[in-house]
Amino acid sequence: MEIGRTTIPDVMVLQPEIFGDERGFFMETFRANDFAASGIAGPFVQDNHSGSQQGILRGLHYQIRHPQGKLVRVVTGEIFDAAVDIRRSSSTFGKSIGILLSAQNKRQLWIPPGFAHGFYVISDWAEVLYKATEYYDPEAERVIIWNDPTLNVAWPIKPGKSPTISRKDIAGKLLSESEIFE
Repeated sequence: MEIGRTTIPDVMVLQPEIFGDERGFFMETFRANDFAASGIAGPFVQDNHSGSQQGILRGLHYQIRHPQGKLVRVVTGEIFDAAVDIRRSSSTFGKSIGILLSAQNKRQLWIPPGFAHGFYVISDWAEVLYKATEYYDPEAERVIIWNDPTLNVAWPIKPGKSPTISRKDIAGKLLSESEIFE
């Protein structure tokens, strides 16, 4: 598996080696020793599976207590996946990274604890799987508004279109108003 750093070095893109023939393909999506050697902390304690229609935007979510590291991949369709560094002491505080993840490119994105995370569905339908390093804690969950102008997230939303967003996400706060990590 090739593990590469992004412009925010703690966020990594993982490209598995794919073995294919006329029968289909095989790939490893997780190997603890390779992940640990690259600085991806475990253990993972929860697996999540999300299905969404085109135009759905989920995020930007994080947990203020029990922050989650997330290993994200797409098994059906395509999404734009975004991570925002919300660690005040970080040199990349307030910076965002976005990447296309799809069933076709088979990439994964490692988002460490201390980041807000969200995604936008590009294809007609997408199914997203992610492993988390902490359990979901609804009382600790926080939301930063997806379109905070200070974050410069390059959501690939077509001009004149509006994403479909949950009530919880619409009520998200600006980064400047949010409870964040030191």
